[in-house]
Amino acid sequence: MTATGVIAGGVNPTQEQHVNIEDLQRILIIGAGTMGQQIGFQCAAHGYEVVVYDVAATALDEAQRRIADYAGELIAQGVITSDRRDAALKNISATLDPRQAARDVDLISESVPEDPKLKGQVLAQFNALCPPHTIFTTNTSTLIPSQFAGASGRPARVIALHFHQPIWTSNVVDVMPHRGTASEVTALTLEFARRIGQIPIHLQKESHGYVFNAMFSAVNREALTLAANGVASIEDIDRAWMGIMKMPIGPFGLMDFVGLDTVWHISHYWARRAFFLRQLKKNADFVKTYVDRGWLGIKSSRGFYTYPQPAYQQPDFIASTQ
Repeated sequence: MTATGVIAGGVNPTQEQHVNIEDLQRILIIGAGTMGQQIGFQCAAHGYEVVVYDVAATALDEAQRRIADYAGELIAQGVITSDRRDAALKNISATLDPRQAARDVDLISESVPEDPKLKGQVLAQFNALCPPHTIFTTNTSTLIPSQFAGASGRPARVIALHFHQPIWTSNVVDVMPHRGTASEVTALTLEFARRIGQIPIHLQKESHGYVFNAMFSAVNREALTLAANGVASIEDIDRAWMGIMKMPIGPFGLMDFVGLDTVWHISHYWARRAFFLRQLKKNADFVKTYVDRGWLGIKSSRGFYTYPQPAYQQPDFIASTQ
């Protein structure tokens, strides 16, 4: 897309901003963590130009390494060809410079920590830098876009586009507008999701937790409550879930996959706001003991389990009583 220019202070509210799906070409990923890495590669693998922005150089270095690793894994699994991998990697760049990141960008995917104030500040920063037509999507998993759409400076162009990981196999996304989201932005976001190989779930109203995560969070909350209260071991709680539901992984294994720093941020945020405050705070404190040790899950090779060969993947895990 040819940018219509950057307006100091963000979008001019008197100027209509129309864009067609074919015009979406340059995608900005804000936040180079696990989800940002996966979203960035998925977009690049479907032909989009992608720039990854973060405030930390180490995060960008790690993101580039992990994206290459993801690509290698997908080749090994037969999901993509080496030619497609090479083309995707050429489509991805990284920068610490917000002005460079925002240049000519058509759509933002934001994956910063689950704090509405922080998200509002980050989106406001990019509102002043991005072209007026840019759509701002948030990958928040528990917050709702109306919590920070106003702070963004362009509320009509803010919408939730929430992915699940790994996004190339768990390819269902929540598309959740808030009451002020322009209808054309919702339509474009739904179509964009389809074009990057996702199945969009269109939420008709805002709801914390979205669809899958609302159910997933309830399971996680109860699993953490059992462990934090010393009712059963982490392994036995996972065994109960896996043995009865015939699943290959339990809630604690899944939380390792999400990242225990992310689990803690979510638990801590809601512990300060929910009616049943005491137990949620206890759950958050339980997760924090792992985070404080640097045990963040798969990405740090240790979380509730040790990787790359966690106990729950062993053939006798469910039947074991040790």
